[in-house]
Amino acid sequence: MSEKITKEQRSKNMSAIRSVSKLEDRISKALWAKGFRIRRNVKSLYGKPDFAIKKYKIVIFIDSCFWHSCPVHGNRPKNNKEFWEAKLNRNVERDKEVTDYYLKKQWHIMRIWEHDFKNDFEGSILLIKNFINESKEQTSKSNY
Repeated sequence: MSEKITKEQRSKNMSAIRSVSKLEDRISKALWAKGFRIRRNVKSLYGKPDFAIKKYKIVIFIDSCFWHSCPVHGNRPKNNKEFWEAKLNRNVERDKEVTDYYLKKQWHIMRIWEHDFKNDFEGSILLIKNFINESKEQTSKSNY
């Protein structure tokens, strides 16, 4: 199936897509309000985690249901099926590679689905808060 728009129009459309979502903004503000000083979309870290605290070797990824093939809500487009299958399967494969990378480096890694925030935003923030606190404690103990 051929494209209905030119390459230049497609490029313009794609350049308008931002890597930081409104959901990430809400999460960041909620964590900031709880006293966590985290960095967002850290380009210097492998896989460009959504949130990171390098001092405590903590990375957090917020996985969108579409792009990361959520088993509950992830749907596959019907048009251009081969392209989307390959693209979304590669995203899942990359997620596994990134997770393995951080585990091998003994970092604390958390992956949480976007639908968890949509179902219970405060509960999901509490999960992240507890994860960060436990990770900080473990890192502090291992430094002695």
